[in-house]
Amino acid sequence: MNDRFLIVVDMQNDFIDGSLGTEEARAIVPAAVERIRGCRAAGWDVIATLDTHRPDYLNTSEGRKLPVRHCIRGTVGWRVQSEVMEALGDSLLLEKPTFGSVQLPEIIRRRAGAGGELTIELIGLCTDICVVSNALLLKAHFPEASISVRRGCCAGVTPELLEAALATMASCQIDIL
Repeated sequence: MNDRFLIVVDMQNDFIDGSLGTEEARAIVPAAVERIRGCRAAGWDVIATLDTHRPDYLNTSEGRKLPVRHCIRGTVGWRVQSEVMEALGDSLLLEKPTFGSVQLPEIIRRRAGAGGELTIELIGLCTDICVVSNALLLKAHFPEASISVRRGCCAGVTPELLEAALATMASCQIDIL
């Protein structure tokens, strides 16, 4: 049982140097690795999400609106970036078929200690889509928890969309570190 959670969102090859990769995403890898290692060493429960699509992705609602094949289960692009994976060690990897994981709040609820003050920090990609989706889901499920996003360990589709996502989360009482 734990009351401190680090959620590592979609640090996968396709979002770093693959089909949807960006310079900003590549730049945060060292900081994300350091944060994961630090949290694990401090006894935090670390959970990593994986954007996971099937080969028919382009025929899905998301695929029609974002027609770029990415994170197709089993491909190199779907895998967690190697340095990040090494830092994660035996952390839970949670596949999710869409932006936010509806399973994540229940997993945290099961793993959280009884009566402790819940702390949840999020890092990862793409901040303006998947990090913000997961942060808002978690805030809805745990309104009294301390929920934060570590800016230096996040990147958006563009720098402007990153700033917009951080502003949205801050306005929803999610701390930006």
